[in-house]
Amino acid sequence: MSAPADAAPPDASSPDAAPLDGLPLDGERLTAALSALGVRPGDILLVHASLRTVGPTAGGPATVLTALRQAVGRDGTLVVPSFTPENSDTSPQYRARVRGLDAAAREAVRSSMEPFDPALTPAPSVGALAETVRRTAGAERSAHPQTSFAALGPAAGKLLTGHRPDCHLGEDSPLARLYEADARVLLLGTGYATCTAFHLAEYRTPAPPRRTYRCVVAPGGVRQWWEYEDVALDDSDFAALGAAFEETAAPGDVRQALVGSAPCRLLRLRAAVDFATGWLTAHR
Repeated sequence: MSAPADAAPPDASSPDAAPLDGLPLDGERLTAALSALGVRPGDILLVHASLRTVGPTAGGPATVLTALRQAVGRDGTLVVPSFTPENSDTSPQYRARVRGLDAAAREAVRSSMEPFDPALTPAPSVGALAETVRRTAGAERSAHPQTSFAALGPAAGKLLTGHRPDCHLGEDSPLARLYEADARVLLLGTGYATCTAFHLAEYRTPAPPRRTYRCVVAPGGVRQWWEYEDVALDDSDFAALGAAFEETAAPGDVRQALVGSAPCRLLRLRAAVDFATGWLTAHR
């Protein structure tokens, strides 16, 4: 896999790469590493992060968030997924949770599921950084009961408004607003398999397959199950899709560098989605 012309290979001797002194990374070094990767003031950034891969940081997720906010500046906006598969009985997480249980035990699990509340419902499956963003004062969150996004920054409201509840990640979701805003995607210690932006391309392929979803909601404070139909989301080939995108990416569409101990990528979201739309159409 060839690297884009503007992406220098990670240099372990760089002070912005992996820490050589064995000490946890501090906010200043993290901000410098993000800037070296190409994050700029004013960026709108969709972030997927594995902090375990980045390595120890002084202050933990809060320090990483502070470094990101400093890198994008006061005019920049950070967006993270704040997905909640835990309140659905059609999700892989639910199927794993009830595997081997009898009917009564499965029903007990379903009965214990809390309805989605954008102000309160945690999103444990998307990582510590995303949860830190969601819980930070001033953060906003979109209203979808399964695939909400949280954001901090001046563009948060515009990006998150209008997330239709029967549209996970399509034209009536924040992903489409991020596409329009020419946002970038930061894969901070994660691979293309976690690149949520590729899901927007699934909606843009001809006649994508659809399926039924179900989750717990509470309109007017009344707990109930809600069933709806949407595109059948499938990330099983996203790693291969990402590799193909990187092979043919134009200069500037993908940048790579180390941040802490983690190989990271910074992508132009529009370029990634446009490529993915054609690739998925041809390969599925």
